[in-house]
Amino acid sequence: MLARETTPSAIVRYLDQYVIGQEDAKKVLAVAVYSHYRKIATFHGDRESIAKSNILLVGPSGTGKTLLCDTLSRMLKVPFVTADATSLAQTKYVNEEIEAVLLRLLDKADGNIEDAQHGIIFIDEIDKLKTSNAQARAISGESVQHALLKIMEGSPVKLKDNCYIDTGNILFICGGAFVGLENIMSKTHGFGFIATSGDDNQNILDRLNKRVKPTDLFEFGLIPEFTGRLPIIANLHPLTKAMLVSIMSVPRNSIYRQYVEIFRGEGVELRIGPRVFEQIAEIAIEYKTGARSLRGIFEELITPILYVVPDNHDIARVEITSLFEDARLVRRA
Repeated sequence: MLARETTPSAIVRYLDQYVIGQEDAKKVLAVAVYSHYRKIATFHGDRESIAKSNILLVGPSGTGKTLLCDTLSRMLKVPFVTADATSLAQTKYVNEEIEAVLLRLLDKADGNIEDAQHGIIFIDEIDKLKTSNAQARAISGESVQHALLKIMEGSPVKLKDNCYIDTGNILFICGGAFVGLENIMSKTHGFGFIATSGDDNQNILDRLNKRVKPTDLFEFGLIPEFTGRLPIIANLHPLTKAMLVSIMSVPRNSIYRQYVEIFRGEGVELRIGPRVFEQIAEIAIEYKTGARSLRGIFEELITPILYVVPDNHDIARVEITSLFEDARLVRRA
């Protein structure tokens, strides 16, 4: 699960291969995950010694929250599932929905309960569970928060066939855009009244002042008990144009590298100019969905070309220099 050589810095280096940017969030996540699994190994059988530190990822849509968690689970080789807080809030049977999430985790572990009990559950759009006076949904966000409390802290949950899964060692990572949280944070007072001496102390205070505080989350609409189950908070920042360009071409599993291999399988070289990636990034910024729209735009570009290439064995190379110009098909001599 966590090899001796798997240090926080090794985790960050692995994440860097697949996730562009978000350096601070990667470090926070790496240390939290490292500590979580080290505590399990160190205090095995002594559950009361383990204070579980679940994680909250705060950042706009499309900044890599799910990708970070998925990549982590692949590195650690632990079962991983995602859940949608919005779906939990749209059902009258929230406990059954939570049970279904745990069943999916067990399925990802190939039915091995021990492996499932060391997995990771990512709950997205947790900010949609904020308390509200208008109860238009089937169940209030506050009720869902209360329903999640027990399993996030750790408890045996009865599943179908009378089997139990203990959530005490399952790491819960919650994520959300938290639109409006920055305005709340801007009104809260920092810790400037504390006397400091030396640059290191001031650096710590600066970090604390930038941190999302529990009181900020209370004002946003999360109940204190729920916030208390998420002591580790990492901020993800909006993606720049340069970062969006890198996402398409740099990671080991980037969409550009995938299509280079697909075309190579057809005996064709694919060349896409830098300007094309910039144009796609500019459109993605207009869509305001972060990296989520990159694949759709890229595939819109590739679809008509890949439709033609497999039927024309005399094509040796495809060159694309602009998103708004036809690709150049270079024939074999």
